[in-house]
Amino acid sequence: MSENDNMPYEQSDLYRIRHSAAHVMAEAVREHFPEAKLAIGPPIADGFYYDFDLGQDENGKPRTFSPEDLEKIEITMKKLLKKNAKFEQSSKTIAEAREFFADAPYKLELIEELAAGKVDENGNPISEPVTEVGIYQHRNFVDLCRGPHVGFTKQVKANAVKILRSSGAYWRGDENRAQLQRIYGTAWHNKAELDTHLKLLGEAKARDHRRLGKQLGLFHISQLVGSGLPLWLPKGAILREELESFLRQAQVERGYLPVITPHIGKLDLYKTSGHYPYYKDSQYTPIDVDDEQFLLKPMNCPHHIEIYRSQPRSYRDLPLRLAEFGTVYRYEQSGELNGLTRVRGFTVDDSHLFVAPEQLEEEFIGVVSLIQHVFQTMGFSDFRARLGTNDPNSDKYAGAPEMWAKGIAAIRKAADKAGMSYTVEEGEAAFYGPKLDFIFRDVLKREWQLGTVQVDFLLPERFDLAYTAVDGQKHRPVMIHRAPFGSMERFVGILIEHFNGAFPLWLSPVQVVMIPITDRHVAYANKVATELRAAGVRVEVDASNERMNKKIRNAQLQKVPYMLVVGDKEEESGAVAVRTRENEDRGAIPLAEFLAGATDLIASKAVEL
Repeated sequence: MSENDNMPYEQSDLYRIRHSAAHVMAEAVREHFPEAKLAIGPPIADGFYYDFDLGQDENGKPRTFSPEDLEKIEITMKKLLKKNAKFEQSSKTIAEAREFFADAPYKLELIEELAAGKVDENGNPISEPVTEVGIYQHRNFVDLCRGPHVGFTKQVKANAVKILRSSGAYWRGDENRAQLQRIYGTAWHNKAELDTHLKLLGEAKARDHRRLGKQLGLFHISQLVGSGLPLWLPKGAILREELESFLRQAQVERGYLPVITPHIGKLDLYKTSGHYPYYKDSQYTPIDVDDEQFLLKPMNCPHHIEIYRSQPRSYRDLPLRLAEFGTVYRYEQSGELNGLTRVRGFTVDDSHLFVAPEQLEEEFIGVVSLIQHVFQTMGFSDFRARLGTNDPNSDKYAGAPEMWAKGIAAIRKAADKAGMSYTVEEGEAAFYGPKLDFIFRDVLKREWQLGTVQVDFLLPERFDLAYTAVDGQKHRPVMIHRAPFGSMERFVGILIEHFNGAFPLWLSPVQVVMIPITDRHVAYANKVATELRAAGVRVEVDASNERMNKKIRNAQLQKVPYMLVVGDKEEESGAVAVRTRENEDRGAIPLAEFLAGATDLIASKAVEL
C-alpha cells in the first residue's frame, strides 16, 4: 500500500473509506429492515461494524441476521455505493438533535451523554460537554457522526467491500442492556487488497488457537468450571512450563528474586493502590470473610509492595527485583471471552523492581534488554515499541503532572540511550504511570501487545515506601513494573497461531514419536525412547495397530517435530529413520548422531528444525 504508513489510522484514507462503508451498509440494512433502530457504526482495525436493534422474533428473543440476510444487504450496499451520493457534513444543537432523533433511542442516549461530556458519537469517553453534534448525510440516510468520510460513495470501491459476519453485541457492552445485532465488514482501496485480506482471514481461521488447542490437546474450557477459566491439559502444561522455565532462568541470571503471593487480598489493599475502585467494573464482587472484605487478586503489584514493606530497606538492598508467575482474576463479559487470548483468570510473568532514582535508567534498559532477549529466542523479529503517555485532558490518570513528566522523561532517556526507536501514543499509559509497550506483528501481520515496562512514581507514594540512603535519610524508591510475556494464557494463544501449532523443538510438548514398523520392532522403539528420555527428549511410542504411513500421518497432524521409524535395518545398525512434520525424509541416521543434533537444537532453543 502506498498509504502514509506513519500516519495515525484515524487520519488515513482507509479510515474514511471504512467509516463511509459503515454508513452505506446501515443504509442498506434500513432498506431491508425499515424498522431497524441504529446504534453505532465505527471503523475498526481492518474494517468496520454497525450495531442494529431488529426487535424481537415470535419467541420474544432478539431477532438476528441470517446468512441470506447478509448476502442481500451486501448486494444492496454495493449498488448504493455505485450511485455516487455525496457525503454532506453539518451540525445541530443539542436541542435540534434531540428533536431530529426523537424516534432513535440509541442516538438519543448518545446525544445526552455528549451534552453531559461523557462519550462521543461512537461511545468513546470525552472530557468536555458539547453544545453541537456532528451530522453526516448521504441521500436520505442521516446519522449522528463527527466523521471523517470520503467525499462521495463511489470513492468506496464496491468490489473492495465485503460483509464478513454478524454477531450479538450488548448496547454499551453491558450485559444488562439490550442485545443488538452487529454486522462486521471490511473495505480496502481496491479488490487486490481485499483479496489479500480475505486470504489472510482464511489463514487466520485455519490457525485459530481454539481449534488447534483442541486438536493438539493443549487446553480445555469446561462450562462446569466456568467460561474464561482454561484448564491446561498435559501437553499444554508442558508447553507453558517450558516457557516459564526459560524465563525463570533468564531472571535468575539477571538477579531477580522469586516470590509467591496469595490469590486474594483484603479490599483495603487495592483501595490503597487505587486498583479498586479504578478497575471496579472488571473486578469480581468482594468476598465477606470474618467481617472483612477480600477481593480476588486483580493485580500482583500491591502484594509485591507489601513484600518490600515487610522489612526496613537500605540503599544496599536496591535494586530489589521481585518476580512471580502470579495468577490474577478479571471479570470479562461473556461475549468478549476468546479461548486463551481473553480470559477471566490468567497468570502474569510479573516483576516489580524497586530502585533508587539514580538506578532507574540502567534498570529500565536492563528490562528492555530482557524483553528483547525473549523476543529473539521466540524468533519474533517484527515488532515495534510504543511509549504510552497520559492524556492531560482525561481524569483516568492518577498523580500530579510533574510526576507524569518525570516518568515520561525517564522512559525517553532510557529508550534513547538503548538506541530504540518508538512511537508516542497519548492515552496508552497505565493509570499510575507511563509505559513502553512492545507490539509484535505475527506471520499474518496482526499486531499484538506483548512485553511491557512501566515506570511508577505513584504507588511508592501511596504506600509510603522508603529506603535509607547513603546520607542516612529516608528516600522514596521508584517502581518498574514489567512483564515480557504479558499473560501466559494470551502468550500461548498467540504462539499457537503464529507457529500454526508447529512449535520450535524446545517448546514442542512431544518432540519425537517412535514408529515401529511391525510389532516385533516395538521393543527396539521402547529402547530408543528410554535413551532419548534419559537425554531430556520428550518422546512417545506409537505401538498401535495402524499401518506405518498412518502413524506418520497421525504424528504430523499433531505437529510433532520428528518421527523416528524403526525396522530390522535400523535395529541391526543402531539407527533411526528420520521423518519431519514437513514430511521431509532424512533417511537412516545413527541414533547417537540424531540425539546429539536434537539436544543441540533444544539447548540452543533453535526456531528451525
